Amino acid sequence: MNGESTPEVVEPPARKAMGCEPEIKESNLKRLRRIEGQVRGLQRMIEDERYCADVLTQISSVQEALRAVSREIMRNHLKHCATSAIRAGAGEAETMYDELIELIYKHNR
Repeated sequence: MNGESTPEVVEPPARKAMGCEPEIKESNLKRLRRIEGQVRGLQRMIEDERYCADVLTQISSVQEALRAVSREIMRNHLKHCATSAIRAGAGEAETMYDELIELIYKHNR
């Protein structure tokens, strides 16, 4: 090494959702497990040198499945976390508005 130290990574404290219906949580977990299997399938396709168009089709399927999970999580965030923050008053509401704008822009790319 050249004597430079690696900067310490400091993660923000973990926050928890204000609420989530158990059936929605289980549905999202089931979807994510299915997506995990699809990604493993993609790895095998690459290893097996499968036809590029087939791989791209499978990638598109995984991306759409992730978008579906993302929509459900965004819905839950609006229903519980955002609603709670907005009802809490001006300070928390303003912070939540900024967070929502950032989330919308990030997820519309």
